[in-house]
Amino acid sequence: MMTWINSKNYMFKKVYAAMLLAMIGVTQVVMATDHVELMPDEQQIVVCRNIAEIITRYNYKKVALNDSISSVIFNNYIKALDENHSYFLASDIKSFEKYRKMLDDDIRVGNLLNAFAIFNVFQKRYTERIKYSLANLNNKFDFNTHETFVFDRSTLPWPTSQAAMDKLWNQRVKYDLLNLKLANADAAQNKETLKKRYENLLSQADKLSSQDVFQFFMDAFTEAIDPHTKYFNPSNAANFNIEMSRQVEGIGITPVVENEYVTIKSIVPGGPADKSKQLNIDDRIVAIAQGEKGEFQNVIGWRIDNAIALIRGAKGTVIRLEVLPAGKSAGSKTKIVELVREKIILTDQSAKKEIYSYQAKGKTVRIGVISIPAFYIDFNDYKSGNPNYKSTTRDVKLLLDTLKQEKVDGIVIDLRENGGGSLLEAIELTGLFIKSGPVVQVRNAMNQVDVESDEDNAVAYEGPLGIVVDRLSASASEIFSGAIQDYGRGIIMGTQTYGKGSVQNVIDLDEILGAPTQDSTDIAGQTPGESSYGQLNLTIAKFYRISGNSTQHKGVMPDIVFPSVIPLDKFGEDTEPAAMPFDIISKTNYTRTGDFTTVLPQLQKLHEQRMATNHTYKYLLEDIALLNKHETGVSLNEAELKKQRDKEEQKLFERTNQLRAAMGLPLLEHGDTKSKDDDMDFVIHEAGQIMTDLISQV
Repeated sequence: MMTWINSKNYMFKKVYAAMLLAMIGVTQVVMATDHVELMPDEQQIVVCRNIAEIITRYNYKKVALNDSISSVIFNNYIKALDENHSYFLASDIKSFEKYRKMLDDDIRVGNLLNAFAIFNVFQKRYTERIKYSLANLNNKFDFNTHETFVFDRSTLPWPTSQAAMDKLWNQRVKYDLLNLKLANADAAQNKETLKKRYENLLSQADKLSSQDVFQFFMDAFTEAIDPHTKYFNPSNAANFNIEMSRQVEGIGITPVVENEYVTIKSIVPGGPADKSKQLNIDDRIVAIAQGEKGEFQNVIGWRIDNAIALIRGAKGTVIRLEVLPAGKSAGSKTKIVELVREKIILTDQSAKKEIYSYQAKGKTVRIGVISIPAFYIDFNDYKSGNPNYKSTTRDVKLLLDTLKQEKVDGIVIDLRENGGGSLLEAIELTGLFIKSGPVVQVRNAMNQVDVESDEDNAVAYEGPLGIVVDRLSASASEIFSGAIQDYGRGIIMGTQTYGKGSVQNVIDLDEILGAPTQDSTDIAGQTPGESSYGQLNLTIAKFYRISGNSTQHKGVMPDIVFPSVIPLDKFGEDTEPAAMPFDIISKTNYTRTGDFTTVLPQLQKLHEQRMATNHTYKYLLEDIALLNKHETGVSLNEAELKKQRDKEEQKLFERTNQLRAAMGLPLLEHGDTKSKDDDMDFVIHEAGQIMTDLISQV
């Protein structure tokens, strides 16, 4: 499958060790030290070589694989493995330097041995550190000394000796115990709690596979090319496509691993598990069988992604679960639950609506707010011609129709933290608010420009419109909000957006590489029909607004700016070293449908007047200042840390109540927890007030 998609940006790139695909039959070499070293398999070699060719030939940036890029890949890889400089020794890093200018050649020919050699050293060091921590749990720690544990070591050098590393991890164990001690005085219980935590880390480390290593290394490679070209192994590709479609075929549960058990943590309303009334929160899945007569596979101790792959399956198929009910001991009698899989709509991740009321000139103004978490679409249903396919635009259209029936006076579209998604959905959604016309321009690697337009004259909503964005509004969110701004169709409120102005093509590697070199049944956890080689999201083009400005790097600037809770210097395309620059092309032909030039100064003035006396706004600014305050260390003195924690908790409690008072909510007593129904979203409240001002002005 090759689908043109404005892929969602993964802005918080961290180590994937606990969530990547595990494989059976991975080649392993057992050393005399009992340390198990992972080795690449044949499929990974083939995938690596072909990804290198695709990227160097077809990526928009036309980046050559050379020693310069190799050095960037090297740095990315080391950072991904040990960003906090807590596992590798300085001597390890020095020994890796011989690979710095070799990785480009390795990638070109599919040689993964050097990348795996680096990872195996990391795995060895990681295991050593956790075992060292376990061995030192029974040490007598003095919590009255005045020393500081530096938890953020990202800018510090790697430890130069085993003694220095031991000192660091002694402090780490002491810090972990002190944290538990502040909450519970029972020292023996705290040591047992920490012992189980460390043992679980070792258990998870033992489950790492060659697919994990390959994903780490491919991430380091693709991020050196550009921030949004990305390889997904088969498991991650399946998760990506579920996120895009907001649908999954399964039984409607969310499991996690707790104490080696696959434990149910949520049940989707209306799904097979919910309708059966046989499963409950905290039930533990002991084994899984496919079909009415399939053999049970014990899943105790499994990685969660492998277990999930067995739970998912085609609509209409039977799955049987052996379940240990919540609260029962490990030796208790289990029960067998048989379910038929269905298509599960992830409604909690779909567009939603609310209505807010305001007073203006003696009248009540009702503002409908539609929150859109992503630009999602079920591509398979869409391609098959299913008229009821799941998509952002279809969901929003229904919400707009409902809000019009409820006679709202204006609408706000909330795109905060919406990282994007389908380009088609960005165009279709824009079409709900304009009659027809261009929405976005796309320039490919050959400098050819295509104009993507809404060609449907129907308009779903013609009333007052506002769009709220923040620093994590990216890609499709920027196309939509940029088009609305260029047309003068609505007012953009919030903070500067992310600045992702690139187009990705989703390439199903199975279609390019053909049948896998090993039988797909050898791949643990692979869902039937799932990709064997994974997929590549390849940057092939660049977005431009209909005004000619690129959304790349600079994003969309709001008409009315709010302060940013998200640090602008830490998140955003302009913080990515490999990001493409901002540029401008010719504008396309379009006719503005509105103009806020004359009314914006008055709206800005009213907004500033409210903020000058608004306690909530003051607290927001203080919160931003606190978030920007970067702490790197913490005291290991019990009295000092307790005093600091108590002070912070009291300040947080007081600030919460101050904020609740400013928002008209009842104050909390110590020990109370705020209700999930408490509406403390100041930004949306103010956006609705700005829309009320607009409605009162026109």
